[in-house]
Amino acid sequence: MNITINYAFLPHTDAEAALGFYRDTLGFEVRKDVGYENMRWITVGPAGQPETSIVLHPPAVDPGITDEERQVILNLIAKGAYTAVTLATDDLDGLFERLEAAGADVVQEPTDQDYGVRDCAFRDPSGNLIRINQN
Repeated sequence: MNITINYAFLPHTDAEAALGFYRDTLGFEVRKDVGYENMRWITVGPAGQPETSIVLHPPAVDPGITDEERQVILNLIAKGAYTAVTLATDDLDGLFERLEAAGADVVQEPTDQDYGVRDCAFRDPSGNLIRINQN
């Protein structure tokens, strides 16, 4: 039995800013861009890896969520405490320099962690934590 990760979901609070970060800064392909009313779902992923995607979605749009709950979710997203994803690259320092030069929100510069990983961290335009490991 082979199990893979097909989609991960991250909320976005600004579709154009999210698209700029994931497509233009990280270099991901846009696989789908779907609008409904005033909302937008954007599926992106690394070139050459069509089986792995991130769906950037409007947050807290479930009809069962109250306005108060929606505000709590939006506040957590704004603080960067709602969700995260970890990426990996064979050139951590090069990718860090590219993201930093593009104005990405740096959380942690490349660091050799005590648990054996070299990584760095950024926040995307919505506040989601993006950790990047050295392969």
